[in-house]
Amino acid sequence: MAYTLIYPESYIKRARKFLRKHPEIHNQYQKTLELLELDPYHPSLRLHNLSGRLKDLSSVSINMSYRITLELEIRDKEIILVNLGDHDQVY
Repeated sequence: MAYTLIYPESYIKRARKFLRKHPEIHNQYQKTLELLELDPYHPSLRLHNLSGRLKDLSSVSINMSYRITLELEIRDKEIILVNLGDHDQVY
């Protein structure tokens, strides 16, 4: 059963800016979103909960350098995308 990705306006703005700066990972980014919709627990996404000030969020990997932070609502099968960027940008 698929999950629903929710793209808030703030995320869309960040994603556009990020992808303009990093067009080389556009395909990896798209594949990450597709896999996230199908199975957010897929091992290649390396889904993990965050701690500290980001304790209500989780993170998945686009590749070894870039991440997407998100809110994962299991009850409603919704995934709210929050931010993306390299490790230092999103954490």
